[in-house]
Amino acid sequence: MWHMASANHPESGSLSEYGHGSRRILIVTGLSGAGKSSILRVLEDLGHEVVDNPPLNLIQALASRAGQNLAIGIDVRSRGFEASRVLEELERLRLLPDCSVQLLYATAEPEILLRRFTATRRRHPLVTSGTILPGIEQETALLAPLRANADLVIDTSDLPSPELRQLIETRFGSTGGEGLTVALMSFAYPSGLPREADMVFDARFLRNPHYDPALQPMTGLDEAVVQYVKSDPAYSAFFGHIQSLLELVLPRFVAEGKKYATIAIGCSGGRHRSVTIVEELARILPKTMPVGPMMVLHRELARKGLASWRWAVPPQDSSQDRTV
Repeated sequence: MWHMASANHPESGSLSEYGHGSRRILIVTGLSGAGKSSILRVLEDLGHEVVDNPPLNLIQALASRAGQNLAIGIDVRSRGFEASRVLEELERLRLLPDCSVQLLYATAEPEILLRRFTATRRRHPLVTSGTILPGIEQETALLAPLRANADLVIDTSDLPSPELRQLIETRFGSTGGEGLTVALMSFAYPSGLPREADMVFDARFLRNPHYDPALQPMTGLDEAVVQYVKSDPAYSAFFGHIQSLLELVLPRFVAEGKKYATIAIGCSGGRHRSVTIVEELARILPKTMPVGPMMVLHRELARKGLASWRWAVPPQDSSQDRTV
């Protein structure tokens, strides 16, 4: 039902630790005005070598020659841009030895993007004249394959710049003073295992709300779905075993000096069972054991714009939870 990934395992792809010669390569993309440049600036401050909008045919050379963690900004302005080519380059990067590779996608609601372009009086890269909205819609369509394949979707619609910085620093900083940062992630198995996961639990054996017509359009954020999932006779024992294992393992992660751990719960669609369990873990774990910052991400819901990152336990200098 579960597995643990190790930084020394060649297939783990874990971004939790970056020792032992492993390099991080981040491809940062997203909608114009959604914060890609801000994310790249934070990554540069964290010690990444940053290259913004190189020609796509130079990505492999940049990655192979980089002597440190590397962040590459890619968007519709990049020479030779095609979403399919970006995905091809991404897969080639993942063949490089001793590299952990992720695709980050920044997005925001159309009305927010309109407001930002109006305030800054910047020109949208796909609009030569007239209104900006058609350009936003066109760019959204062009980048849809990248959002669908992103390892991390960051929605900056309601996210102030200081909190965006805090999120990136907490997620990708190599050091930190608050001990172990835990990310709880739900996902769908057909869309692939999260490459950054340290532990993965399989919830597909539980009864699936998808087959109940009334529950199918809902998610594990809805109480009716929560009660349906929890009513499965095997749920309590399964959840109890996950909780007990995490209470055993997470303190050992801290003792080993790990700064970041991702716990992933998977089901068939990533909408019902896995979401329910992640939400329950986010509610229970802070009450049963000392934890540092804790994030929640519902990967498949985020890819469909239904939910995104939030702090379940915020960093010490945050006064309240935020949705990201």
